Amino acid sequence: MTTSPLVLGPMMRYVDEGPASIWVETRNSARVAVRAGGRRWEARTFGAHGHHYALVEVTGLAPGSVTPYAVEVDGVQAWPEAGSGFPPSVIATLKPGKPLRLAYGSCRTSVPHDGSGNRTHGVDSMRAYALQMASGGRTAWPDMVAFLGDQVYADSTSDEMQQYIRGRRDIDAPPGEEPKDYEEYAHLYNLAWSDEANRWLLSTLPSAMIFDDHDIRDDWNASLSWKRKMEATSWWHERIVSGLASYWVYQHLGNLSPQERAEDPLWQLIARHDGGEELDLSAELDSFAERADRNPGSYRWSFCRDFGDVRLIVLDSRAARELLPEKRALLDQAEMAWCDSRMQGGFRHLLVATTLPFLLPMGLHHAESWNEAISEGAWGKFGAWAGEKLRQGLDLEHWAAFQKSFRE
Repeated sequence: MTTSPLVLGPMMRYVDEGPASIWVETRNSARVAVRAGGRRWEARTFGAHGHHYALVEVTGLAPGSVTPYAVEVDGVQAWPEAGSGFPPSVIATLKPGKPLRLAYGSCRTSVPHDGSGNRTHGVDSMRAYALQMASGGRTAWPDMVAFLGDQVYADSTSDEMQQYIRGRRDIDAPPGEEPKDYEEYAHLYNLAWSDEANRWLLSTLPSAMIFDDHDIRDDWNASLSWKRKMEATSWWHERIVSGLASYWVYQHLGNLSPQERAEDPLWQLIARHDGGEELDLSAELDSFAERADRNPGSYRWSFCRDFGDVRLIVLDSRAARELLPEKRALLDQAEMAWCDSRMQGGFRHLLVATTLPFLLPMGLHHAESWNEAISEGAWGKFGAWAGEKLRQGLDLEHWAAFQKSFRE
């Protein structure tokens, strides 16, 4: 049996009227090439904690074109795989003036696509959508899919994940509370994106992504007391550093336009590397992730995309929070100012993507607002203790629970 040189991907990420970014994870250090329309583009892999990645930028395709492509690893075709029952993967550049068609979803768990998995988690709607697209039906393909949080469940208690972790570590922490290193995050992404139907969809449909709490840990940054409790554990530091480092590689890098990548400090290291050996980004990646957690203002995870007369603003409502009670906000001052600046301009449609519900039934909205007030001391210390228990136990942390940000 031949082992593919591709571990994950190809994944179609940022696509505009001309440039397109294609991301892959390879089994070994390699040169990765994309062939399409009689042309060829190439990139060297970079390494992180024993894993190998490449992002190939395809340029020069005509706006509104649909071009089948293939991926080579060290000169050998690795995609499409031989015997695949799916249509050819394509690069579909944006067509000027075409109305935007956008698919979106969130909170996708990785379970087997069988009767047992369907009973406990329901049918995988992403996989069902992929099969519908591949069937050649009349449904028009979208221009992009936005994944709005919880692409992986780092606090997963599934038997498969727990068995994997315990096979690597001698730990006695409760399921979901153990540390996660980079290797275990990589395994989670492999579980999420390796199904053949979903893999084909991701190879064809451009995607944008943003994290929510489960990408790191349930209730991530719910409050200042929550954060202090986590920081007092022996395992949180490794978990948050590995989580943010792997998020940059697997999710955030593909969100960036060529111009934004050129300004990114980590990508600059990759782009400048011209040595014969693969660049090992591990130390720089971990240092960056530690800094981004310690000082959220040092890096922006939110991003903005324009599609003709449509603007899409994707908000980071987790890492960019202000948790000090006197300043408590879902988006800190700098992030709110950035958001406000992007909500201006001559656009016909403005789409704001947030991983947390903005409008709730009125009774629930006021309950979350009330809970925020007592959790922050409106009824004294005992009320604050009880309110915090309720906040974390019932996940009362949507926009309604950050009234300052909601009103702004």
